Amino acid sequence: MYMETIKELTTLEDWRDVWKRSMDSRILVYKHSTTCMISARAFKHVKTFQKLEGDKIDCYMVKVIESRRVSNEIAKDTNIPHKSPQILFIENQQILWNTSHWKITEHHISEAVR
Repeated sequence: MYMETIKELTTLEDWRDVWKRSMDSRILVYKHSTTCMISARAFKHVKTFQKLEGDKIDCYMVKVIESRRVSNEIAKDTNIPHKSPQILFIENQQILWNTSHWKITEHHISEAVR
């Protein structure tokens, strides 16, 4: 049975744990705006990716309005300017790939993590 496993990051401690975890595993972090239609579309693609290939990589989401401090800390730690929607592929505390807006598709995510 399929169970969605995109974990939401709501605290700085959540983010710090995930950032450390990237030293041992590959992770995706999706930055989502709950008021943006582009984000809603992108989130559907992230969920489709996670449903089809989520067993290969840990997936996380931060709601950028509700958890602004977490979103800002991600931008600071990764040295990637904030955008939303935005997705980051991280391994060993390095950004291997990132994109935003209309380029967030299930196909692009799948290609990036291969």
